[in-house]
Amino acid sequence: MKKSPSAQPQPQSLQEIAEKNEPGPNDVWELRLYVAGQTPRSIAAFANLKKICEEHLAGRYNIEVVDLVKHPQLAAGDQILAIPTLVRKLPQPLRKIVGDLRDTERALVGLQLRQAAPEK
Repeated sequence: MKKSPSAQPQPQSLQEIAEKNEPGPNDVWELRLYVAGQTPRSIAAFANLKKICEEHLAGRYNIEVVDLVKHPQLAAGDQILAIPTLVRKLPQPLRKIVGDLRDTERALVGLQLRQAAPEK
């Protein structure tokens, strides 16, 4: 018995694949921020993350802060090489952003909360 040609999956463009993998409006975001003690960069990273979440994910996020000074063994699980590092655990796919998140636009693009601006 022959299969009809329409039964075969159609190829998708990269744009279609990216849109399918974008987080939905009701997804709960699981975020983990790796820091090293109460340094100015660690404090700034947490404050910037909190601000981004309140503005763009109000009521739909959980933040876990992991202090690598107290728990250095936890760095291996998410392959943390620099700090501060933000790891988006959920929604999938996993994403990482290194730095104190002061560049809000870069952080939003990295978290897939905003599309990257087209290059000119």
